[in-house]
Amino acid sequence: MTTLLASDGTSTGSSPRTGRGLARSVLRLHRSALWLWLLLVVVLSATMLWAYGPGFDAADTEGRERCRANSEACFFPSGPALNRYETAVWYNTLAVTYFPLLVAVWAGAALIGRELENGTAHLVWTQSVSPTRWLAAKLAVPALLITAGTAVLVPLHRLMWNRGAELLWADWYDENTFHANGTVTLAYALCGLALGALVGLVVGRALPALGVAFAALLAVFHLGNEYRVSLWPTVTVTGAKALNLPDKALRLDQGVITDEGTRIGNNMACTDSDGVADLRRCLDRGGLDEIWATYHPKSHFWPLQLAETGFVLAVAALAVTAAFVLLRRRTATEGVAV
Repeated sequence: MTTLLASDGTSTGSSPRTGRGLARSVLRLHRSALWLWLLLVVVLSATMLWAYGPGFDAADTEGRERCRANSEACFFPSGPALNRYETAVWYNTLAVTYFPLLVAVWAGAALIGRELENGTAHLVWTQSVSPTRWLAAKLAVPALLITAGTAVLVPLHRLMWNRGAELLWADWYDENTFHANGTVTLAYALCGLALGALVGLVVGRALPALGVAFAALLAVFHLGNEYRVSLWPTVTVTGAKALNLPDKALRLDQGVITDEGTRIGNNMACTDSDGVADLRRCLDRGGLDEIWATYHPKSHFWPLQLAETGFVLAVAALAVTAAFVLLRRRTATEGVAV
């Protein structure tokens, strides 16, 4: 790595040639991880295209034939073609959701922690590369590669999922489906990279940094899943509308309003009413004034995606800022020019 940097001459840290040398150094040092990431993107892309085309066609044809032969099969489809299709979709959804996170955490911890541990970073800082430019390159190169790969995988997953959603009985708000179908996958991947870099600088050792960064990202991941539905205003309806929510709506809560005006949540009273008149009779018998329901319609998919993406990217930005501040302070005490 130092040989490559030295070959660029004695240019200053602001030299474009130094920047290109840094990028090439990162790619060269971690070419095994790069090839693994590219292989993963190619394999997942191929299997999702198969699921979108031949896999879906075979499963759909099998389901229709079984439905014509036995009406019960219309409600409980099964068969080898459908099983293969479901397996492909399920594992691809898991991979698109979690692999960018794992790759990003590994990249952040290994790119930073290992070089601090073996002393390579300090050696580079004594050459024509400043610590700030070193860290910027360490973040920018994998971020670009992760973004490019995820930008391929997420649209392909949406293409696959949109075609087979009815066949799979899948909902847009399912945790893994929600992640794999939108921008939050990229946001969490970049957040993992940022947290990995920060932890790598703090810990200074590759394996401990990997574990701590993974735990930190899991915490952010959990917060996103826990508070996702609160990131965008919900829709609340009363009366008969509460009994017939829009198709594919995510019901969050349902309850009743007493004659005194008290709202009671998590109450399913009168929800089996048949029509407005039956609902009114049920409410009168129970001394209730109205029923209500709170939900997210399917149209809230992208507002929720963008809101969570913004939250996660904000965490990533804080982690990157903290990493640069920490690096500046550490190198200043060591007398290294930043």
